[in-house]
Amino acid sequence: MLRNANGRVRRATTWLFLAVLAGPVLAGCASRPGPDALAAVQDEAPDTTKHVILVASSRARDERPGVFFSGERTSALNFARVEMTVPPTHKAGMVEWPKAQPNPATDMVVREAVYRDTKQEFTHDLKAELARRPAGKRQAVIFVHGYNTLYSEALYRLTQLAEDSKSPAVPVLFTWASRGNLSDYVYDNNSATAARDRLEDTIRLVFDSGADQVTILAHSMGNWVTVEALRQIQISGKRLPSSKIGNIILAAPDIDVDVFKTQLKRFGKPEKPFLIVVSRDDKALAFSDFIAGDKPRLGAYTNDKELVELGAVVVDMSDVKSPDEMNHSKFAQLAELAPELNGMIAHARGKGTANAAVEVAGVHFFGLDRLFPIGRGSAPTAVASSRRDGAAPGTAEAAASGPAGEGAEPAGTADAATQLVRADAAAAQ
Repeated sequence: MLRNANGRVRRATTWLFLAVLAGPVLAGCASRPGPDALAAVQDEAPDTTKHVILVASSRARDERPGVFFSGERTSALNFARVEMTVPPTHKAGMVEWPKAQPNPATDMVVREAVYRDTKQEFTHDLKAELARRPAGKRQAVIFVHGYNTLYSEALYRLTQLAEDSKSPAVPVLFTWASRGNLSDYVYDNNSATAARDRLEDTIRLVFDSGADQVTILAHSMGNWVTVEALRQIQISGKRLPSSKIGNIILAAPDIDVDVFKTQLKRFGKPEKPFLIVVSRDDKALAFSDFIAGDKPRLGAYTNDKELVELGAVVVDMSDVKSPDEMNHSKFAQLAELAPELNGMIAHARGKGTANAAVEVAGVHFFGLDRLFPIGRGSAPTAVASSRRDGAAPGTAEAAASGPAGEGAEPAGTADAATQLVRADAAAAQ
């Protein structure tokens, strides 16, 4: 009886905590997309930019207007090819949601969306997109969204990511069965776990496509399924070719720290380290911590040095003031630090700094020697732009792409930070 009573108390407390959390979260977000968001628009407008998004999904198909893929699970991968356009009036960091009467001159819109029935069709689409890129820049980026995300939200955010980054990488969306409801945290967590085999399949398809480099970018709960899929690959005996691995970026990861330690120990010290962005005052991750029995989440972990010892590069933004009440979108401030950061990296490396710890404007970077071992040459020059005239942070041309090829210098921390900016800004809003 006591156990049942304690369980009821905790459930009631969880719902109370959830209700308190929901206020600032929903108040700080734009309204969610309606059914018009996925309706194909035939009207054209001058000076729009086209993006082809390739989709692999563990969501069930749903042909109702405005759905396309639902929040329910399926055991097999589903695929799609979507053409999007971005208006000439687009502002960096923003998604211009289509209105009741979508206008491509002012709104992001879907031009065409088609299901693909087989992985061969998906691979054909991917190879065709890669072939449109110049040799040496045939790159792909796999984006894995987080909890409480509708398919349409993930699609539009990746479109915004591709537009703002100006990256040559082919954008691939892996979208798992999130129901897009704040109260479905446990369901979403189980959906992410159930999707790990499907993400592994997707990663292998992309690596086998002929891409020169593949970067994997995950946010929040999407980190759980990403690290699990990579762990499975690591122990499978059929590992990914290291020369093709760009950056593996874990933004605000919603993973139990103890679980992550066991996962990372299975990897050993990876040749190319994970880049992990943390903030100890992230209130969204505090909610996850609470419902997980007060076990700390990786994205809010306090022991940066321990993560470095395990083979990670840590970007700690705990001392930075956040633009949002949840302290969950601090990453959007990284791009404006990129030029100064690269100078600090070069200075630290020139001195032969043992732990390569750098602090810039309250942002602490640990483990930079994992990216730039002493004797490997200079850190690459930053190409990220600073924030000007109130615009959203600029982005590196190489954002969301990885190193240029075999034997190339790895992408700089400033470039990687810019990738994190775009990923988290996209997923958190």
